[in-house]
Amino acid sequence: MDNIITYKVYGRYALFTDPVTKLGGEKCSYQVPTYQALKGITESIYWKPTITWYIDKVRVMKPIRTQSQAVKPVNYSEGGHLLSLYSYLYDVEYRVQAHFEWNEQRPDLAGDYNENKHYFIAKRMLERGGRRDIFLGTRECQGYVEPCDFDGGAGAYDDGDPMSFGLMVHGLSYPSETGKDELSARLWPAVMKKGVIEFPRPEECSTTQFVREMTSPPLRTSGAGEEGLLDGYEGR
Repeated sequence: MDNIITYKVYGRYALFTDPVTKLGGEKCSYQVPTYQALKGITESIYWKPTITWYIDKVRVMKPIRTQSQAVKPVNYSEGGHLLSLYSYLYDVEYRVQAHFEWNEQRPDLAGDYNENKHYFIAKRMLERGGRRDIFLGTRECQGYVEPCDFDGGAGAYDDGDPMSFGLMVHGLSYPSETGKDELSARLWPAVMKKGVIEFPRPEECSTTQFVREMTSPPLRTSGAGEEGLLDGYEGR
């Protein structure tokens, strides 16, 4: 029995947006991916409501480089387009270790608590490049995933000194995961050591910020008994 996967994700561009830079209508990427971005990538590989993915750590394989591009986002308030400057990460590659645990907010799915089943489906989906499209932060940044050895190969910062990235967004806490009727943001001081960033669990983040009230959507059933509650489909 196992519930851990390791994979390589790479792409030409990435944009893990620092929310502070969005105030002026422009976007600037964090230097490294956030926990929430990596969780989204992992869920694109394989996800069902029975499980919750946790990101253990990420390894930065290539030098951190940025590239600015002029873009024309839609002006939803007045129509037309705006001219903005986005700062992307260029030519990125990361190695990620993640594991899943049972979603305690869905006790109705206890009949689907089969660790071997979910692990082997996730493994097959990873070998096929994921169930859904992979995005490195934003939709215009296409990514690709494949299985890998987390410690294999040479990384750009394997022999470097520790690097601090200051206070970063760790992720968002949704009612479907916490059981609370609110959406909150988690913050943490990110530090990279020997090219590796180890993430704390969401409940271990010392700084949280209330965003707004939110409730979980009602459970969907298909009238097919327990299978209808799985709200997903089996890997084939």
